[in-house]
Amino acid sequence: MIMITNMFTKERFKIIEEYLKKNSRATVEELANLLFVSKATVRRDLTEMEKLGQIKRTHGGAIYNNQDELNIFVRIENNSKDKEETAKIALKNIPQFNTAFVDNSSTCLALLSLMDLDNKTIVTNGFQLAAMLDKKKGAKVIFLGGQVLYSSFSTTGYFAINTINQLHFDLFLSSCAGLNENGTYEQTLETMELKKLAYFKSDTKILLVDKTKFDHIFTYKTNLLNDYNLIITNASDESIKDYKKLLDNKIINS
Repeated sequence: MIMITNMFTKERFKIIEEYLKKNSRATVEELANLLFVSKATVRRDLTEMEKLGQIKRTHGGAIYNNQDELNIFVRIENNSKDKEETAKIALKNIPQFNTAFVDNSSTCLALLSLMDLDNKTIVTNGFQLAAMLDKKKGAKVIFLGGQVLYSSFSTTGYFAINTINQLHFDLFLSSCAGLNENGTYEQTLETMELKKLAYFKSDTKILLVDKTKFDHIFTYKTNLLNDYNLIITNASDESIKDYKKLLDNKIINS
């Protein structure tokens, strides 16, 4: 009987994966109707599939995990409370600046939505961030042209890199796909290259990471943790105690 149940579970996983691959995303209710099972069963399946890296959970459903960067709107939706908490902590710790490079991360989007940016120049490769900043009083926005990455709603490539090469930033604000004690990581080569250059062209470097990013490794390494002037997170003292030992006063969570 157990073997039959396991076989049915694997079959559901396959059907869910194929459905998400074709439709990009689905609600729990959609999948329950598709599989003729309860919503509770679908939720359990999605939890297990996310652990296996097959899909990504969203509020009320899931999206297909194609190992590319997640769409900005999905990233905003995922762990929104953690991103807001991290942004509020960061708000108290951002130094004075005139010009900043800000990446297309949803955590940085949450932070800048709270900031007074009057007479500040923000350079970004994020469509959503640029659109939001355009409504901010007194903010000057420079949007990097280049190859459009629809999956992350951002730009990258030669034109974006060439523009950054001609600029200097007082401040670098960025998140990352994941980090561990050896450094920060991104999911695509293009994102890694752009962020490394913007980092190099900046005086002060600040990393914003909510608690879900810790102990996750991806293909492309960007920087060592000690390379950043400050790392800001909403993670608990207990969960980052080893990082605090490694980084002394460079990591803030309150």
